[in-house]
Amino acid sequence: QELLVESGGGLVQAGDSLRLSCTASGRTFSSYAMGWFRQAPGKEREFVAAISWSGGSTLYADSVKGRFTISRDSAMNTLFLQMTSLKPEDTAVYYCAAKQGDYVSSYWKTYDTWGQGTQVTVSS
Repeated sequence: QELLVESGGGLVQAGDSLRLSCTASGRTFSSYAMGWFRQAPGKEREFVAAISWSGGSTLYADSVKGRFTISRDSAMNTLFLQMTSLKPEDTAVYYCAAKQGDYVSSYWKTYDTWGQGTQVTVSS
């Protein structure tokens, strides 16, 4: 069974940092592009960042550009999201996702495997 499991969420204060991890099992995702999305209560799912299978291409939402960094360790089958200078508006459930093909995408429907999500709460 193909599985993505997120971890690293929690409750932090504005200005703090967090690193989210997403570990894949069941198959290797080394040839898949991967991404992070988030969803706040009452809001639609929102793209955060994406990375190609090689790690050579990344894409960020304007709202997180310069504060968040996406990376991956293909040998460990793990995806990361380093989040710095967190703001209350970053509060959401964060999901990792994988998509076939190497090109990065901000469109959630192009991703075919999703994790269960990890909660990030940023207090002011």
